[in-house]
Amino acid sequence: MASITLENLAHSYVDHPQGQADFALKELNLQWQDGEAYALLGPSGCGKTTLLNIMSGLLKPSQGRVLFDDRDVTKATTAERNIAQVFQFPVVYDTMSVRENLAFPLRNRGMERGYIADRVGRIAQMIGLEDLLDRKARGLTADLKQKISLGRGMVRDDVNAILFDEPLTVIDPHLKWELRTQLKSLHHEFGHTMVYVTHDQTEALTFADKVVVMQEGKVLQVGTPQELFEAPAHRFVGYFIGSPGMNFLPVSVTGRNATIEGHKVELSHGYGELQGEVELGLRPEFITLTSGNGLPAEIIRVQDVGRQKFVNASVFGNEVNIVIDAGIELSADMTNITFDASKVSIFEDHWRVTPQGAA
Repeated sequence: MASITLENLAHSYVDHPQGQADFALKELNLQWQDGEAYALLGPSGCGKTTLLNIMSGLLKPSQGRVLFDDRDVTKATTAERNIAQVFQFPVVYDTMSVRENLAFPLRNRGMERGYIADRVGRIAQMIGLEDLLDRKARGLTADLKQKISLGRGMVRDDVNAILFDEPLTVIDPHLKWELRTQLKSLHHEFGHTMVYVTHDQTEALTFADKVVVMQEGKVLQVGTPQELFEAPAHRFVGYFIGSPGMNFLPVSVTGRNATIEGHKVELSHGYGELQGEVELGLRPEFITLTSGNGLPAEIIRVQDVGRQKFVNASVFGNEVNIVIDAGIELSADMTNITFDASKVSIFEDHWRVTPQGAA
């Protein structure tokens, strides 16, 4: 296992890039700690797979270095980096049994027969394949084949890192939670450095110790799921994390006061006087519908999803989503919203502003 450092890394698929727009991966510096689980999260085309392929050695970066511990591996092959990679679509050997597929990476490295049998048995049990070990891979469902791919990626205990490129895309939705749980258990047991690429925030937040959020080739924030939810560093992070995502209201801010359409909102901290494009960010979970207090709001529609209700409202012409407990009865006089000022984020030109006096 190894820590992985990405130093001044950037990549363009254009032979002679002329500017930032030509780079699929904008310059970044990141360090992945030995033994931790990370997720690369962002929409399609944001650079996640490009970054993963650079780390694995499938792609040489246009600039910068890749270090495993203190060793420069920028020009090294995947084999030389000692990396295991699991791809979006299952890669299995149909003529081999499940047992033979799982054992293949170990046999290829000349491991002892007893060790191979023990290791294959443990992995098969953890991913629910122990009853299928003697079945040929041909004819198995895509779900089961991807389980084989996952198991083959995990079977070696000597790899520097295991990289997953959207490995649950072909998995039945009912099995995704089970497999994420199993991957988490495997990580805790074996302690590999893991990097998991996904556009699904649920996969990222339930799998990773830390999540790297990307947009348009840039890394916007690296943080724990709690940090991303409570203190998004960028407007996009606030919008992308959460279901529904963060709400944004255009305001002016001076000191501890935000003003929207002549209505003042007292903030829990001071922010000085902000001059750029200023917005107040609110999580739907932290908004309360009231009668007569707070900002005026017009309820547009209500969706009852069982344990919760999703309320879509308009505040000075801005769409605002609100999440309330299913047991709360809505009434016609609920025409205002209030919120806990300590849960507010303030953004200037899309970036979160650190409150004065805060760490």
